[in-house]
Amino acid sequence: MPIGYRKLAAIILLTILCLSGTGLTAAAQELNLSAQAAILMEASSGEVIFEKNMQMPLPMASITKIMTLVLTLEAVEEGKARLEDLVTTSEYANKMGGSQIWLEVGEQMTLEDLLYAIAVGSANDAAVAVAEYLCGSEASFADQMNRRAQELGMDSTVFSNASGLPPKTLGMDAEHHASAYDLALLSRHAVNVPMLLEMVSAHEYTMRPDTTGKPHLYTLNELLDRVLESGRRYGYPGLDGIKTGMTSEAGYCLAATAQRDGMRLISVVLGDPTKEARKKDTVTLLDYGFRLYEPVTIARAGEPLGEALVSRGKEEKVSVSTKKDVTIGVPRGRKDELTREIEWQKELSAPLEQGEVLGELVVKREGKEVARVRVVADARVERASMWQILVRMSKRLLQSIVPGR
Repeated sequence: MPIGYRKLAAIILLTILCLSGTGLTAAAQELNLSAQAAILMEASSGEVIFEKNMQMPLPMASITKIMTLVLTLEAVEEGKARLEDLVTTSEYANKMGGSQIWLEVGEQMTLEDLLYAIAVGSANDAAVAVAEYLCGSEASFADQMNRRAQELGMDSTVFSNASGLPPKTLGMDAEHHASAYDLALLSRHAVNVPMLLEMVSAHEYTMRPDTTGKPHLYTLNELLDRVLESGRRYGYPGLDGIKTGMTSEAGYCLAATAQRDGMRLISVVLGDPTKEARKKDTVTLLDYGFRLYEPVTIARAGEPLGEALVSRGKEEKVSVSTKKDVTIGVPRGRKDELTREIEWQKELSAPLEQGEVLGELVVKREGKEVARVRVVADARVERASMWQILVRMSKRLLQSIVPGR
């Protein structure tokens, strides 16, 4: 064999060896990113596909507003606030610089409008107005942000305000930073908060539509997937959020998420030197993830997964299913490593309502849990009468004592 072919064969063999076992890490190290820190995560499992300085605490600019949106929408979900609530602008909120919707002191706007102003226009004045409305002051809201961060496992994060403006700009002597890993954790939680994806995926939004002072907001996320009026597709295919950020201190930042065929990826880049570099890094990360991983649907909404035994019910069994599709992203060619099992509640006793949670579907890959989702009853099970229970017990007793039964 000529020397040239031997060298080529050796290179191919070395490549194959590198791509097995530690292959994903080795290949990931070849990604050329401009960001100071970055991460790519599979959303269902939380598996880190790629990372660069992912634990390094850095300024995050307006990516901060993901937490502001999360806390507000969770308050709405819990009934502590309503989207139609009127929020009054304070003098402090009015003084916020940077991106804004020019709220006037004393001006009232619905909570929903302010949330869209935060999600689409990254409005700092709207973020502060919402924070004050929910907690009385931005400082109290920041305390709540930090508590929620700890609950989510964001150990390298410290919030000092609701907007992401540098603390010094606000006259504060405080820390305000997060790691790329922490922001991926936050984004992974955020995409499941009701209405959040709907808001951050909006391409535009009109404020004060019935007045002359009506700013028309356009998203700052150029990668949002959308079809223009001309029919031409714009943005990154499948990308539906989540939040941009930029200050001179933080550089250009972006927490992004894209979904294809049910598989969702999350990327975070911090400290990019330019807007174009931020865009390029995000596309590089997501392309890499969709190339190396494939979606595997473990369960489909409403499709029976099995049956649960029910004591004291008219029916002794009830089928169960999930309320939503369960799709896991796994390295291509490794879907056979996935297993699933149902962990039932300790005792299932009638009556049971249709849709009632009866246990959890646990998905594992190579013995490690990668997803957990609730399973519910597919039908209502009424409580059996005393006569039905006695008849059933008699049949079981008879079966146990009569040979061949």
